[in-house]
Amino acid sequence: MDAAFGAPASTIDFGGAILRWPDDKAEDRGLTVWHLAEKDSEWFGPSESTFMINYRVDDLGAMLEQLRAGGVKVIQGPESHENGKFAWIMDPDGNKVELWEPMVWDDKNKGA
Repeated sequence: MDAAFGAPASTIDFGGAILRWPDDKAEDRGLTVWHLAEKDSEWFGPSESTFMINYRVDDLGAMLEQLRAGGVKVIQGPESHENGKFAWIMDPDGNKVELWEPMVWDDKNKGA
């Protein structure tokens, strides 16, 4: 149990940690992923920031539509990956932000 967050934490092989939120009502019970990028990583580009925030969203398509209507530039995505859909935007301060719609796991994609 991670005392600072009140959630079980686990270290994973990519060098980060996953904080689980057992009271979350989502199917996966919610989670927060924390990871440090390599010092010379270009993952945050085109931002010159040394960090990136990832927001979990319920409907990536609707979120992107709303952001575009507000004048926000989508710099990449949406893309589908094994654990969900992703897109990246730039915030008003020039920081890259990742948007993630988690995969909904059902009998078909659980391998049942």
